[in-house]
Amino acid sequence: MKKFKSLAIMFTFVLVMGVLAACGGGNENSSNSSNGNGGEEGSSEAVSGSIIVGGSSALQPLAAAAVEQFQQNNPDAQIDVQGGGSGTGLSEVAAGNFDIGNADYFAESKEGIEASELVDHKVAVVGMTAAVNAEAGVTDISKEDLIKVFTGEVTNWKDVGGEDMEIQLVNRPDGSGTRATFNEFGLDGATPAEGITEDSSNTVKKIVNDTPGAVGYLAFSYFDDSSDSNVKKMAIDGVEATDENVTTGDFPIWAYEHMYTKGEPEGLEKAFLDYMMSDEVQTSLVPDQGYIPASKMKVERDAEGNQSDL
Repeated sequence: MKKFKSLAIMFTFVLVMGVLAACGGGNENSSNSSNGNGGEEGSSEAVSGSIIVGGSSALQPLAAAAVEQFQQNNPDAQIDVQGGGSGTGLSEVAAGNFDIGNADYFAESKEGIEASELVDHKVAVVGMTAAVNAEAGVTDISKEDLIKVFTGEVTNWKDVGGEDMEIQLVNRPDGSGTRATFNEFGLDGATPAEGITEDSSNTVKKIVNDTPGAVGYLAFSYFDDSSDSNVKKMAIDGVEATDENVTTGDFPIWAYEHMYTKGEPEGLEKAFLDYMMSDEVQTSLVPDQGYIPASKMKVERDAEGNQSDL
């Protein structure tokens, strides 16, 4: 009898210890977060595979920085970030050549795209403004004069309060989201005159920096305050080109940064997009890279470009 009672006590002790160990293990797992792993909340599993993310050059710096961080915790995930412009991003994701297509404008705005087949992921907001070489002597311009400059009605900076210097326009090509946004909200839909046309914002920045009298347009993320930079932001009608003025709607040239997928994302696509919307990216990387979290906006825009208060 004593032997039976001893065995029963031992069995009970082992059972209790097993339950406690299981509970302890569950608490440890539930404390894990994605930490750039891209899995479901509470998962610590890394993801693998390969995808192509491409399109908007305005979004390219943020996408590249996010990929670099994401891959630190997911070394078997291969994500190729390409540029090419918003039109390319939309066309290629619709055709199945890009897994994620980046664009500065709504898919509904591009002809030949079945927008209903694409899923929109608004990952940030970007402000844009005219980028002028410092030697032009103009850093604040009325919208009326800005339109005159870019449509070729004014060809010398002295006519808008600057130096006696010929204006050299630097444009992005048709299909560029930066161009579309600048034309619509900076030039009120006017068509820019012919000038130098460059495929990437980085090249636009270099030409403006190196060419006295040059003016183009760039996302805020391409400007820096270094003393050796000749590329200056232009205020419009006395309103500075700042994140704060974009969030309130006082500065007019801004756009959502869209990441489109063809259908609902799965696998590595979903993992990376979840990471893009994580606190790690939205509260740290997005502002650090010169973008604005969409949650900070006090105004919104629809696909037709209509702006309203939130």
